[in-house]
Amino acid sequence: MEEGKFLEKLADILDCDEELTLDMKLDGIDEWDSLGIITFLAEMEKYAASQIKAADIKAAEKVSDLYALLG
Repeated sequence: MEEGKFLEKLADILDCDEELTLDMKLDGIDEWDSLGIITFLAEMEKYAASQIKAADIKAAEKVSDLYALLG
């Protein structure tokens, strides 16, 4: 998935009005909470090259870390 498309999809998943960038820290995004994590996992797994693990999402610190999970 292309970076711009990923950022748009993530903003939709989180229902976030803020423009997201790959350099943003996840803890700085108010909508990145337990519901956001579950929704991310459910929605983005179909785009991933391999199965995304919850532990990998939990370890992510930046939006770019989530993008990397797609492989």
